[in-house]
Amino acid sequence: MTDYLLETRSLTKHYQGFYAVNDVSLKIRERTIHALIGPNGAGKTTCFNLLTKFVAPSTGKILFKGRDITHVPAADVARLGMVRSFQISAVFPKMTALENVCVALQRHRGNSFDFWRSRRVLDGNKAKARELLDQVGLGAFAETVAADMAYGRKRALELATTLALDPELLLLDEPMAGLGHEDVDKIAMLIQRVARDRTVLMVEHNLKVVSSLSDVITVLARGQVLAQGNYAELLDDTRVQEAYLGTGHA
Repeated sequence: MTDYLLETRSLTKHYQGFYAVNDVSLKIRERTIHALIGPNGAGKTTCFNLLTKFVAPSTGKILFKGRDITHVPAADVARLGMVRSFQISAVFPKMTALENVCVALQRHRGNSFDFWRSRRVLDGNKAKARELLDQVGLGAFAETVAADMAYGRKRALELATTLALDPELLLLDEPMAGLGHEDVDKIAMLIQRVARDRTVLMVEHNLKVVSSLSDVITVLARGQVLAQGNYAELLDDTRVQEAYLGTGHA
């Protein structure tokens, strides 16, 4: 057994001589919030794409729960318990919040869909879907069409649909993107709450959020790991100040 839920070993992705990710080794401990930060072009999103199999690595390994998943298909990785949410809200706009979560819950029935199944099955999905909506503070919006929801609530709904897949490791790609100050605080509290019994790896530019939520922070620059530690340690690192903090990102 391993002490780490997710581990990469010398993970590398190059395109015709350009290294988007270069020899990146990460170790993500179970039930922690681990942030991946760095300036634009540092390789954060490419790293996420490698982990979730949207692109294949040139070299290196990815291990999840001690198992080598480097060449395991994306759908199978999700079934193993590693699930990603995206920078842009990805919900069905013409469905209600409840319907969105019910669709996500169908994953537990394998490859089948419940649109034509019995009322008992549908009601079972709805009960669990309402629980998940309550968890993310959307219980009162169960019957609201997603397109009519404020952007911050759409992000919370996306998190509910992700939680419906029952992930052990939740990968969040810039969860605060496009949010106002009030919504940032709400989503940050929500992430902290859902992380109590699962592991979170997130890419985030908002340093206030990173500093308040993260147990461990890895800094990427030019596709490589520049530094790792807690926020206080990284503040004193001259390399981090030059490569990231000095760029004006916040």
